[in-house]
Amino acid sequence: MRVHNILAVTGSLVISFAFSAAAQKATTKVELNDAQGKSVGTAELTPAAQGVSIRLNLMNLTPGEHAIHVHTVAKCEGPAFTTAGPHLNPDAKHHGLQNPDGPHAGDMPNFTVAADGTAKTTVVAPGVTMGDDSHSVFTNGGTALVIHAKADDMKSDPAGNAGDRIACGTIAKK
Repeated sequence: MRVHNILAVTGSLVISFAFSAAAQKATTKVELNDAQGKSVGTAELTPAAQGVSIRLNLMNLTPGEHAIHVHTVAKCEGPAFTTAGPHLNPDAKHHGLQNPDGPHAGDMPNFTVAADGTAKTTVVAPGVTMGDDSHSVFTNGGTALVIHAKADDMKSDPAGNAGDRIACGTIAKK
């Protein structure tokens, strides 16, 4: 009888671990569009050791360095994408990964678009999660991933002098 109980407990631990590992590998795909509604590519979000890993596969963008942020509202109405709201900032901090009073949860490093208008790279958003907490990309029904026209200076409020919002995609649980 004791052996059976131990096996039952061990079996449930293995099952719990399997479900936890599967949940951690969940990927969310985001379709990104420009101000005219044309596709500029995709982003695939997966949990990372610190934050969320975002694999970008982009096209038809202006070459050079661009900012990318997680914004508070899962709404991407062009042409200015102001419906996406401000950066996700549940801790009411200042903007910028290099700001001593920051960063916003939705702040992350810049990425570079090649001369042919494409970018295939991965950035990590260190301040967000894919869980159920206030830092989650799924909080309040979802958020938005926004690409800006210029690079983020990593310190200026409210958006790092990153310029216009040129592409947007909603992040929501499927």
